[in-house]
Amino acid sequence: MKPHKPRRASALRVALLGLLFALEMVLSWLESLVTPLLGLPPGIKPGLANIVVMYALLFLSGRDALVLTVLKSGFVLLAQGPSAGLLSLSGGLCALAVMWAVGHIGRPTIYIRSVCGAIFHNVGQLAVVNLMFTRSIYTWYYLPVLLVSGAVMGGVTAVSLHALMPALAGLQKKIIDKNSQ
Repeated sequence: MKPHKPRRASALRVALLGLLFALEMVLSWLESLVTPLLGLPPGIKPGLANIVVMYALLFLSGRDALVLTVLKSGFVLLAQGPSAGLLSLSGGLCALAVMWAVGHIGRPTIYIRSVCGAIFHNVGQLAVVNLMFTRSIYTWYYLPVLLVSGAVMGGVTAVSLHALMPALAGLQKKIIDKNSQ
């Protein structure tokens, strides 16, 4: 007896999200190894795990990108503690909201979405740092550094996603049609 199609589609979606979450964790781990070698200022990272969220947003759905963002933040919470988890969640949700909104305004390139997402990831985290620790205007003096780094690292994320697209093409062929969700 053949499995019911919606159940099969649901299982495929869960399996795909599991694979993407695993890829997100591997990229996050690689980023933690590479970042100290780059000599970047405090709080600045390449954002390699965001490649997976962008992929989900572009080729799956906003809901799937949200699930991956929350899963990553939950992992950070467990691995690095509540402050890091909250910063991950705030930055990830801000970035996702902006990338989703930019995508609904027009037909932006992956580069534009990535740069906007990276910039607002930094802004979201800086706002939470300000609320959690200082509640001071001086926190925002670091904003220009974060804006420039967001633009640069967003470009790195976009180029990385383009480079990974052939490897992800096999997964993309198995993506559930939006009408069957």
